[in-house]
Amino acid sequence: MGKKTFAVIGIGRFGQAVVEELIARKADVLVIDKDPERIARVSKIATHAVVLDTADKGALKEVGIQSIDHVIVAIGNDIENSILTTLILKELGVETVTVKVQNEYHAKVVEKLGADELVQPEQQTGKRLANKILSKNILEYYDLSKDHSFIVLEATSKITDSRIINLDVRTKYHINIVAIKRGETIVIPKPEDVVMENDKLILVGKNVDLEKYNSWLIK
Repeated sequence: MGKKTFAVIGIGRFGQAVVEELIARKADVLVIDKDPERIARVSKIATHAVVLDTADKGALKEVGIQSIDHVIVAIGNDIENSILTTLILKELGVETVTVKVQNEYHAKVVEKLGADELVQPEQQTGKRLANKILSKNILEYYDLSKDHSFIVLEATSKITDSRIINLDVRTKYHINIVAIKRGETIVIPKPEDVVMENDKLILVGKNVDLEKYNSWLIK
C-alpha cells in the first residue's frame, strides 16, 4: 500500500492549520484555493499548490483529485461552493471527504451528498483534525501544549487480554494510560486490570512518544 495522499480545499485559518500540520507530519498534500495570494502563501511548504475554482468539475479532474485518498473541504463562508465541491468530489469517486460546516443546514446537505466526516471549527482545530486523519486508530486528539497531547486510541489485538502492568507503556514509551473507555463506562486502570476487546485507551504524553506507540499498535 502506497503513502496516503491528502488535499485541502480552501486556505483560510482552519485550512492552513490543517495543511501545516499534515506537512509537519510528512504527508503528501495538494492545496487548492481560488485566491492566488493564499496559494502563494502555502506553495513553499505544500507538495503541490493550485489556483482553482473547485466548482469546475473538469478542472478538479484535470489536477487528479479523484486519485487523492482524503480530501478536506475547508472552504470559508461560501456554503454554496462548499456544497457543490462536496458533490463533485463524491461524483468523481474520492474515497474520503471531510467537510468544514458552518451550520446545521450546511451539515445536513453535505451529509446527504455523501460527506464522510463533518467538522465544526469551533469544536475541532485544524491541527487536531490533521492528527486524527493521519491515523485511523486515533479516535480523538486534543492539544495540551505545543509538545504534549491527550489522545484516545482503539485497543488492537496486540494488547487485548494484556494486563496494564505488562504493557509497561510508561517505561517503554514515556506515556501514561490515564483511563480506559469501556462502552459507556470510564475505568481508571489498576496495574492488574486487563485490556479488553473494543476498549478505548485514553493516553497522555509527548506527541512524538504517542506517535511511536500508536505506530507500534497498528503494525
